[in-house]
This record gives sequence, C-alpha cells and structure tokens, in this order.
Amino acid sequence: MYARSSTIHARSSAIDAGITYIHDKVWPGLSGLDGYVGLSLLVDRQSGRCIATTAWQSEEAMRASRTVTAGYRDHTAEILGGSPTVDEWEIAALHRDHRSAPGACVRVTWARVEPELADRAVDGYRLATIPALEELDGFCSASLLVDRDSGFGVASVTFDSAEAMRHSRIATDAIKAATIRDSGAEILDECEFDLVLAHLRVPEMV
Repeated sequence: MYARSSTIHARSSAIDAGITYIHDKVWPGLSGLDGYVGLSLLVDRQSGRCIATTAWQSEEAMRASRTVTAGYRDHTAEILGGSPTVDEWEIAALHRDHRSAPGACVRVTWARVEPELADRAVDGYRLATIPALEELDGFCSASLLVDRDSGFGVASVTFDSAEAMRHSRIATDAIKAATIRDSGAEILDECEFDLVLAHLRVPEMV
C-alpha cells in the first residue's frame, strides 16, 4: 500500500472553501481511479497547515494517478492560497482500533533514520510503538508512512477528541522517547491537526 501527501500552508480565510472543494470535487473525482483506496485531510487552523493524503493499492497505481491528482492539487492550492509540497510514501504500518468520528484529532511526527536502519525502525513501530499507543485512552488509530531509501518517515496517531489527544501528551512523549532510543530516529517536526475528512479503506497492516 502506498500514499501521496500534499501539504499546503493556507490562508485562514480560505480553509473552509478548500475543505468544501476537496469533499465535493476531489474525493468523488478520485473514487473511480484504479487502485484508489481513500483520502484524508488534516487541518491546523492556527497555522493554516493542511495535509491531504491519498492512499493507493500499489506504487504503480499511485504513479498512474499523478496527472489526475496534480490537477486537483493545483486547484486546491489556488483556493487555499499556498504552494503544495508533495511526498510519496510506502504505508509501512497501520492499526485501527476503531473508525474515527467527528471531532477526531491527529498528532503527526516527522522523523528520519539512517536508511540502513529503516527496516528495524518499521519493525519497532509495529511491534512496540503501536501496542503502547493502543493502551491510551481515546486512541483511535496509528499509521507509519516511510521512504526506505531516504530514511524519512511520518507517524500519525489519531485520537477521538482534542481532549483525549491533550491528555495523552505525557504518555505519548514517553512512547516517542522509547521509539527514538530503540530506532535511532531523529525527530524533525511535530504538529497537531483536526481530522477534517477521513474516507480511507486501507486494511490493517501490522
């Protein structure tokens, strides 16, 4: 399974229009493409940072979609008033305790390991990090997107509410510290988002 993420720093006044366009045009427009398995949209209204992610059954399907998705992405960026940054990933792990509901929030962490340590880092996330996260109150799901060649990765943890995410910070910081210690990862960035759209059919991958 593979994913393409598009990050745009939007004007605050344009975010709602962008959400409407993605919901009404992008989501149904992609639904008929071969290998398409879903879309999610994360929004941080305070900073304007928006991340739209599409998921695909194979790397070939993701590549074949580039022309179509580029058109939607360019129009979305025009609405939001920002320039997109695009990344393509392998979905290395995904565990869903239950599906998200309105009000869900996501903590996203960007990290890097030495490329030769990428496989070990993925195994550690699957075998140690996800089970630890699953014990947290309000935990909904967790995923890990990776580029094994470069060693870059993105870990996302979804909670049922902003309150659950806030109450988890001490515990998730401890889990993150253990993950860093065991994998040798360098944390590059972290941000918390509202999960605005979640239409994903990605199967369990742990």
